[in-house]
Amino acid sequence: MTGLGPVAWPLAPMKTERLVLRESEARDRAAFIELFASPEVSAYLGGPRPRDELERAVPAVPGRRPGLFVIDLDGAMIGTVTLDRRDAERPGRVRPGGGDAELGYMFLPEAWGRGYAAEACAAALDWFADAFPGEPVVLCTQTANERSMRLASKLRFTEVERFEEFGAEQWFGVWS
Repeated sequence: MTGLGPVAWPLAPMKTERLVLRESEARDRAAFIELFASPEVSAYLGGPRPRDELERAVPAVPGRRPGLFVIDLDGAMIGTVTLDRRDAERPGRVRPGGGDAELGYMFLPEAWGRGYAAEACAAALDWFADAFPGEPVVLCTQTANERSMRLASKLRFTEVERFEEFGAEQWFGVWS
């Protein structure tokens, strides 16, 4: 993934009704490791990574880069939302040259089913629409990932195409 382009970062924390979207901090390291080691979280993302490998690889302040929002509930990280440029070599694009902005998200299982992902993603999309007026955002998920398919619908992404990638059918949609 490549960067978003010219954007002021880090942002001041953004508040929603229940959440804070903020930059990563050292206190988030354990939650980042849990996200990548969790079989539930990574079921549609290539599978979990070994915890001991993550303990060695994850930096003291993980995920500190433009486009990555830590989702904070009552002072604790419950997930991340990302906006990155989609690799032009991958299938799925809405702009002729590729490089579409792509929404991604990962939440700890204990945060599932409470609407936090929809709330956080909507806030990140609103931020993006202000920072990059008129630019579409894409989302790609496995069709087998029912939770992600429901979230795409709730966020008003519309299907562009489906294709095979990573050994599974992928749903590719756009938000504008």
